[in-house]
Amino acid sequence: MRKRFGLPGSSYVLITLLVVLMTLLLSWFGLAFDLVNIALIFLFPVLLSAVLWGLRPAFYAAVLGVLAFDFFFVPPTLSFSIADLRYVVSFCVYLSVAALTASLAARLKQQLLFSRQREARTAALYELSKQLSDIADLDSLLDGISRQVLRNVGTEIAIYLANDRRRLDLAYGSARSGGWGHGEAERTIAKWVFEHGEAAGSGTSTLRESPGYYVPLRTEDRVYGVMALLLNDGKNGVAPEDQRLLEAIAGLAASAITRIRLADEAKIAHLTAESERLRTAILDSVSHELRTPLAAIIGSATGLIEGDQLFTSEDRMELLLTIRDGALRMNRLVINLLSMAQLESGMLRLRKNWCDVEDLIGVALSQVRDFRQHRRLRVQLPEAVPMVSGDEVLLEQMLVNIVSNAIKYSPDYSEIVIGVQASDQELTLAVADQGTGLPEDEYARIFEKFYRSPAASRVTGTGLGLAICKGIAELHGGTISAKANVPRGTVVTVTLPLPRQSAPPILSHEGRIEEDDRE
Repeated sequence: MRKRFGLPGSSYVLITLLVVLMTLLLSWFGLAFDLVNIALIFLFPVLLSAVLWGLRPAFYAAVLGVLAFDFFFVPPTLSFSIADLRYVVSFCVYLSVAALTASLAARLKQQLLFSRQREARTAALYELSKQLSDIADLDSLLDGISRQVLRNVGTEIAIYLANDRRRLDLAYGSARSGGWGHGEAERTIAKWVFEHGEAAGSGTSTLRESPGYYVPLRTEDRVYGVMALLLNDGKNGVAPEDQRLLEAIAGLAASAITRIRLADEAKIAHLTAESERLRTAILDSVSHELRTPLAAIIGSATGLIEGDQLFTSEDRMELLLTIRDGALRMNRLVINLLSMAQLESGMLRLRKNWCDVEDLIGVALSQVRDFRQHRRLRVQLPEAVPMVSGDEVLLEQMLVNIVSNAIKYSPDYSEIVIGVQASDQELTLAVADQGTGLPEDEYARIFEKFYRSPAASRVTGTGLGLAICKGIAELHGGTISAKANVPRGTVVTVTLPLPRQSAPPILSHEGRIEEDDRE
């Protein structure tokens, strides 16, 4: 609150000593000065007192100066009697000039103090506005407001904020632990301030007997809460300049609360829109992807049931293979959907073990064997392949998705090469196909959820496979990328880090090249 400075008693002692010292000096050099000049010199303690200590010490210096001037310098000297009555007029003029000069000096000093206070509070508000602009959560915001009020006003604070039902809840302050502001009286006053949007409490025209001062946290169109302060001196209330400061802090706080809540609402709206977009994409993809294998399964099963006598054993085997392929396709779709849901929710956890890269590739090849048709799969292994630390099931799923994607977009009788390279720090898996390829600007987008290139519109798919591969690679601390294969096709490259400690065994393959030519 406003600080009331008392007048130090030592100021009168210092003024007396100054006047005595000046009198001795002027008496010593008195012959060199005219009486008018001596009178003007005695104005110096008056100005000094007004600047340093205020108006009363300045009046004291003026009276003391007149007495010293009359006693020591006005004839007859060493006496307070006056031989010439004109000096009475001079003394009155001197006292009037001294009083006016002291008043002006004291007023200038007071204005200087007020200017410094306003400058300090303006700087504090500017600093607070910068701090609040960088705060993104409500708790930090309320803590910053409390520290600013404590620094400038030095009092206990409680902050009430409105909930979704427009009811006030205690959000910050010692009141939360049972201190001031927790009582029913404080809550009632805060509710009144919130409903009317006006300050109340000590020093105001409303509920002035309250020991607290309540100011609304309001913007131009809405009240967000109430800031309550427990006054140390409830009788004097809140000084006008402190009221303006608190209103400015409350305005900044309300604006910051508006920004934070709008940001939260924008996030919720964005998440809702994103969830709706994902839901729509999943429904469209699932309905489209399930329709084809379901139709094949239903048609083949119906044919076996209704026309069993019409089909040869080879025909029945072909229908059964169609049913199995459709079921496998649906199973892959379900696995991808579950994996994407786990990745999005953060529930996917790694179960790390030492994994043999050759075994991972072998399992992936066995899973894609039934739908690779006439495409030739070739594996290139270096002489020594280090084992990687990772989740074997997830790494197998990643390889299956990449190889399946290469098969899907490669022409029949083309070659797909799976290459492995290793360095001291990482292991690289590359799957190169001879498909149609993509425009250069689309290679970075094929790892986005549900993204499918216009060039691949004729091939069925959900756009989830490579997105899942990216999630699995990043879970292992690796990366995945794609680029054009020369002269045609696409190369998808996965890089996995190799741990520096507890080095796994290195398997030697003598640089052999394996080909899977089984039809």
